[in-house]
Amino acid sequence: MAEDVLKDKYYERMTFGRKLLLSAYTFCDRTNILEILDKVKATYFTNKTEIDYLMKYYRGKQPILQREKPVRPEINNKIVVNRANEIVAFKTGYLLGEPIQYISKNPNLNIEDLRVFNTYMEFENKEAIDKQLANDMSICGTSYRMILPAYKDIEESPFNIYRLDPRFTLVVYSTEIGNKPLLGALCNLIKVVETKPNGRKETKTKYRYSIYTEHCFFEIVDGAIVREIPHSLGFIPIIEYPNNEARLGDFEKVIPLLNAINKVQSNRVDGVEQFIQSLMVLKNVDIDETTFKSLIDLGAIKIKTNGTIEADIKFLTQEMNQDQVQTLIDDLYQTVLTLCGMPNRNGGSSTSDTGTAVIMRDGWSDAEARAKDTELIFKGSERKFLQIALKCSRDINHIDIKLRDIEIKFTRKNYENIVQKTQVLTQLLGCDKVAPELAFAYCGLFSDPTSAYKESQEYIKSQEEKQAKQNENQELPIGGDV
Repeated sequence: MAEDVLKDKYYERMTFGRKLLLSAYTFCDRTNILEILDKVKATYFTNKTEIDYLMKYYRGKQPILQREKPVRPEINNKIVVNRANEIVAFKTGYLLGEPIQYISKNPNLNIEDLRVFNTYMEFENKEAIDKQLANDMSICGTSYRMILPAYKDIEESPFNIYRLDPRFTLVVYSTEIGNKPLLGALCNLIKVVETKPNGRKETKTKYRYSIYTEHCFFEIVDGAIVREIPHSLGFIPIIEYPNNEARLGDFEKVIPLLNAINKVQSNRVDGVEQFIQSLMVLKNVDIDETTFKSLIDLGAIKIKTNGTIEADIKFLTQEMNQDQVQTLIDDLYQTVLTLCGMPNRNGGSSTSDTGTAVIMRDGWSDAEARAKDTELIFKGSERKFLQIALKCSRDINHIDIKLRDIEIKFTRKNYENIVQKTQVLTQLLGCDKVAPELAFAYCGLFSDPTSAYKESQEYIKSQEEKQAKQNENQELPIGGDV
């Protein structure tokens, strides 16, 4: 595994998306766990190496830093235009610019229980963990969350939530229909001190796997089970959040273009520097090294034409066409934005475009479509997480909420086209054939339409009571008895 992650050739050996860890078994227990783990190890380490490469690329450790320039090697600029970081920042911020909300879709649900459940999430700082998960998804193509029952401060929260490093986490799935997860594991390197027969102590580095199945926890070191503890969760507490079906990172597919941008930009700076430090051509002038160094220091030299042989000194210059270079960089960058589903920054020249036209023209509709696609996959993993969180809440703090009672709501872009959404709400409320609850749900104005509807009903009721009291006071005669 001693790969140099900065070589261009390494990218050519990538699988372009993390491989799914699969096993033909339909269950996992003590009898087959070692066999399952042994068969997926190679794929796991391949994924791990690729994830490590992508993380370093995201941080700016890119192949251009290993650039070699055989011609005039003293002028060798290595410019990293870290567009990968820009792509990840946009994707993460756009998907989770606002925290995920859990709202009621059961009219009979006790809203107080849901409020308490959301308070648990706030106490566990879930909003920040979601941001870390989205960041991992965008970089690595996948991410992992872990949830365990709390053993202290259970009044504050009956569970604890963790974000796991995707380089050291794996989930194995069954090849049967539905791809049921068989185990989730954390892989770490540990140092073990062994005593030899001659009494000499030797330190070795070994892999330790902390593995959770639906009913048991295993600790495996060097291919042997060293610990086995039953648990009562009934679920695997490690949940994978893939970025897409191929588990492909957001900038992974455009790495060749990003490398080309780095190369062109580096060559561009080289061209400017080489123009300033142009080579000197001496025609019919014979000077030694000492004289030439004096020329460099003084900036001038005296030459003499001998008869018909003309002496001349001039710079060999060829300036790079910066307009053509800029056109090439703009084209590369525009292609990157298109492939990644990001809006451009052209702005357009028309002043008569409507808001919707600008959204379509500048690529915001494409960005929204990509985000919705990611939402669907994210929600699938989030439901597995909620199953465990709700079970812990019921068992420990007796919060009576079922998974079917909750809707996972992304609150992104509720402020856009607010005039049109208000008009839709007004028209639906004015139609006697549409229930008011549906008007609140489908207008798109509210992140939690159920709560908004209930608050509105309470407000209307309070206003009606207030108006009735005013009318009653107006009808009383002056000085009359109440």
